[in-house]
Amino acid sequence: MSQSADQGTGAGSGTAVAVTGVGLVTPAGADEHSFWEGLCAGHSTARRQPELAGLPVDFACAADDIDLDAAVGGRSVWRMARFVKLAVVAARQAVADAGLDPAVWDGGRVGVVLGVGVGGVSVLVDNAARLAASGPDAVSPLLVPMMIPNAAAGEVAIALKAGGPSLAPATACASGATAVAVARDLLLGGSCDVVVAGGSESVLTPLVVTAFARMGALSTRTDDPAGASRPFAADRDGFVIGEGAAMLVLERAEAARARGGRARALLTGAGSSTDAHHPTAPAPDGRGAERAVRAALDQSGWTAGEVDHINAHGTSTPLNDAMETTLISRLFPHRPPVTAPKGVVGHTLAAAGAIEAVATVLTLERSLVPPIANLDSLPDAFPLDCVVKEPRHQRVERAVSHSFGFGGHNVALAFQRA
Repeated sequence: MSQSADQGTGAGSGTAVAVTGVGLVTPAGADEHSFWEGLCAGHSTARRQPELAGLPVDFACAADDIDLDAAVGGRSVWRMARFVKLAVVAARQAVADAGLDPAVWDGGRVGVVLGVGVGGVSVLVDNAARLAASGPDAVSPLLVPMMIPNAAAGEVAIALKAGGPSLAPATACASGATAVAVARDLLLGGSCDVVVAGGSESVLTPLVVTAFARMGALSTRTDDPAGASRPFAADRDGFVIGEGAAMLVLERAEAARARGGRARALLTGAGSSTDAHHPTAPAPDGRGAERAVRAALDQSGWTAGEVDHINAHGTSTPLNDAMETTLISRLFPHRPPVTAPKGVVGHTLAAAGAIEAVATVLTLERSLVPPIANLDSLPDAFPLDCVVKEPRHQRVERAVSHSFGFGGHNVALAFQRA
């Protein structure tokens, strides 16, 4: 489990960044422990959603195991879209887990980096309908602050009294991982002493689900929603859309140690790249993604052969899983065990990279690799060591988490056991 923040520095004490707290709200659970239990059980959370009834795809993975209004509390809840509430709850969890108190810290040295995708689309759609039906006076004066994508970063900063940089990177499905990478730069560059970083997304609306379905991105397994998200399976046919948020508290390892904090894991490297290939399809050879992974390895001072676990992006789409298989088999021929959390929680878009970063931290701590839901065996063309059916007990020292997004955005995060 967690140890003092100075152990296992990986890239050297001057560049070691410690993960000192985590928090998340996901379809598998609204806290770290329930999320981990759900992930290790390997059961999909996808089910039919009443608001999607009658659509070609009527199922999704909803983070509904929590009363968000009660969890956020106070009058400010009424000015927050759902994706903002998710982020605030996850951020508070993470800061409490880190043993930090926003009431007494130097907020000017605390940053917030929160990856976003779409923003408050449900609020926008609702107000568009009001305008069409009843005219301008029916439009909420809170529409703009509720729908803008950076609202989550701003509200988290308010909730935490964090007066340092507050940023909202948007790299589609890589946004949560991008936020963690940016946070590392802020810490190592000396701009912040603490950064709360992650991602949040909630777009389970008829319009957005229909839009993804129309472009062919979603699974159409309407007769079996729980079996629809099946990363790396031969019969995969698209992803299942999900919602959620995850936040990590990051500090320089020596600073965390000085305050008596614990390191749950070390973020030793973060690499980013762009395919420059297509608006939505990944480059089939995975060379763009490989540049991101190699950059993370180089920052960590690792060779590829030293990596003993891969947390895959694993969307359950035909093109992504084929590309990622090509990448992993070429770069990691020693076949480290692979997992893909989207089989359980669906694809949470901007939150995915952060949720999977937390999953990677928990794998390092617990020496347990969760299974990929709905995967019984791999296609012959996929030479990977995917964990299936049951969690695998295995000590993991070094792990890489992959995140890829529409637009060709690639991010790889390298974590080491603390």
